[in-house]
Amino acid sequence: MGFRFDLFLLSVAILWAPSLSDLVISKVDRRIDLTSQIVRISATLKVENVGPDPVLEVLLPFPDHQAKNFAYLAAATNEGKGKSKGPATSLPIEVVQPNEMPPALTWYSVSLPKGLGKGESLTLDVLAVFTHALRPFPEKISQAENQLVAFQESAHYLSPYIVKVQLLSVKLPPDFKPESYTKLEKSELSGSEIKYGPYENLPPFSYSPIIVHFGNNQPFAVAQELLREIEISHWGNVQVTEHYNLIHGGSQIKGEFSRLDYQARPHVGGASAFRHLVANLPPRAHSVYYRDEIGNISTSNLWGDSKKTQLEIEPRYPMFGGWRTSFTIGYGLPLKDFLFQSEGKRFLNISFGSPIRDLVIDNLIVKVVLPEGSKDVSVSAPFSVKQWHETKFSHLDIDGRPVVVLEKTNVVQEHSQYFQVYYKFNNVSLLREPLMLIFGFFFMFIACIVYVHADLTISKSSASYVAKLQWDEGILRCHYFQVKTAIQQVQNIINRCLTVHDRLDATLRDLSRTGDVQACKVARKAADSLLKDLSKELKPLLAFLHSSPQAAQILLKVEDLVAKEHELQEKLMLKHSTVVEGYEKKSGGREMENRVALIQQKLIALRQEVDDLLEVIDEI
Repeated sequence: MGFRFDLFLLSVAILWAPSLSDLVISKVDRRIDLTSQIVRISATLKVENVGPDPVLEVLLPFPDHQAKNFAYLAAATNEGKGKSKGPATSLPIEVVQPNEMPPALTWYSVSLPKGLGKGESLTLDVLAVFTHALRPFPEKISQAENQLVAFQESAHYLSPYIVKVQLLSVKLPPDFKPESYTKLEKSELSGSEIKYGPYENLPPFSYSPIIVHFGNNQPFAVAQELLREIEISHWGNVQVTEHYNLIHGGSQIKGEFSRLDYQARPHVGGASAFRHLVANLPPRAHSVYYRDEIGNISTSNLWGDSKKTQLEIEPRYPMFGGWRTSFTIGYGLPLKDFLFQSEGKRFLNISFGSPIRDLVIDNLIVKVVLPEGSKDVSVSAPFSVKQWHETKFSHLDIDGRPVVVLEKTNVVQEHSQYFQVYYKFNNVSLLREPLMLIFGFFFMFIACIVYVHADLTISKSSASYVAKLQWDEGILRCHYFQVKTAIQQVQNIINRCLTVHDRLDATLRDLSRTGDVQACKVARKAADSLLKDLSKELKPLLAFLHSSPQAAQILLKVEDLVAKEHELQEKLMLKHSTVVEGYEKKSGGREMENRVALIQQKLIALRQEVDDLLEVIDEI
C-alpha cells in the first residue's frame, strides 16, 4: 500500500508540471545496481541546447520518496571524444526550487563549467546513491528463509526535458532470480539483469512505475551511530578510534533462534545473517584492536602490506535482522602520511567515512582532536557537513585541546573522501609537556630533600622535644640490649654445640680402648638429637638479628660463626662414621689412620676458626 500511495501522489503532481524546452536529452543510459543494501543509480546523459540562449545549468528532479533516502549525488562531464577524451570534471550541485514546479519533486541544479550555447551538446555522468531504498518484503522471516526485498523506480527517466532515446538496466544479486518484476513493453530478463527500453521520443516528466521483488542476502549492516575520533600527536602518531552502534537493517527474524541449526548448516540456517565485516584501513596502520563492552574480541583477522591494511571482524554472534551490537575499532597511523604544511599552516588530510565496506551510517560524527596550543582552525570538506568546536582535556593539559566536530547523516562509501583540517601550531609548544614533567619531578625531589633534612620542631628546649629525645634514646637502648642478649644466647648455643662435639670425640677414644661399637653408635644418636634441638633454638635468634638495624655491624660475624660451626659438625660426623665403619669392617689400621688423620687436620683448623670468631664477637 505504501508503494501505491507514493506512486499516486507522484503521478498527480507530474500531470500538471510544465516543461523546460531549452534543453533536449538526446540519449539517457541508466544503470541501477541492487547487488547490495545500497542502491546506486548511474546515468549517462547526452544533453543538447535547442534554444536560442546559452544554458548554465541542468535540472535533475527526484521524487520525494526517493529524495528522503538520498545519500550522495555527483555529476561530472568529460571533454573530447574517444581517445582524446579528457579527465572527468566534477560539477557543483545544489538544491533548488524552480518556479511553477510540483512540490512532490526535489530538484537539484548541476552548474555547467561554461554556458552551453545554441546547438552545442555535452555528456553528463550522474551518480545517485540511496540508502534504505530496499524495503524488506516480507518484513519478518524465519531463520532458514532467504531475505526478500522490493525496489520502486520508474522505467522512464524522470526529467523536465524531452528525452529522445533512453535505456534502463537493473542489476540484481547473481544468486537469486527475481520473485517478480513489472513487465512493460520492451522489457526482458537476462540472467541477473532486467532491461527496459529503448524508449524513444518521450515527453517531459514521463513516468512509468516499476517494482522489482527479489532475494538479497547481502549484509544489511547499518550503523545507527558512528563516532570517529582522530587524535593528532606531533610526536609521530595519528590515533583513530571508531565506536559503532550497529543493527541488521533487513528482514527481522521471527520465532526462536536455533544455534544448532545455525552451526550445522550456517548457509541454510542463517542465510539472511551476516557473520563478518571487512574494513579497509589505511596503509601502514598499526596497533589495531577490536573490542566491545565486555573486552577484547579475538575473532578477527588482519592482513597488510605497503598498499593496504585489511581487517576482518566477526561479532560475538551472527547478526540477524533487527539484531544489534556495539563495538570499537582502533588503530594508529604514521603522522607523516597524513599531516602536511602549506602557507604557514599545518593540515590534516584524512578520509571522512567508515573503512567498513557497504556500511550505511545513519549518523556519523567525526571528531578531530588537535594538539594543545593549536589556533586558527578551519575545515575544508568535499561536501556539506554540520560542524562546531569543542575542547578536550587530557593528561598534562592546561588550556585543553581544540576539537573540530563534523556531523553528517546518511553516509555511504562514496563519502570516504579526503577532508582537510587546517591549523597553526608553534613548535615550542611541543616542549610544554616534557618540561612540565621535568620540573615536576625536580621540585618533588627538592621537596623530599628539604623535608628529610629540615628540623620542623618548634623549640629544642621544649619539654615535649626533650621527652621525645629521651623516649627515642630509651627505645634505642632497649634495642641494643635486645641485640646483645640475642648474641649472647647465640654464643651460648655455639658453646653447647662445641661441648657436644667434645663428648662425641671422646667416645671415639673410648672405642679405640674398649672396641665397643654399639656404645659409640648410641652416643652418636644422642649427639645428633642434641645438635638438632640446638639448631632449632638458633633459628629465631638469627631471624631477630636480621630484622634489627642495630645488629647490622655484627650480623656478618654471627652468620660466619654459625656457618663454621655447621661445617665443623659435618667434619666431626664424617670422622665418627669413618672410625666406626673401620671397626665394623675390621679395616687395616694404617689405612684407617690415614683417612682419619686428614679429617682431623680439617677439624683442628675449623675449631680454631670457631674459637677466634667467638673471641671477636666478645670484643665487639
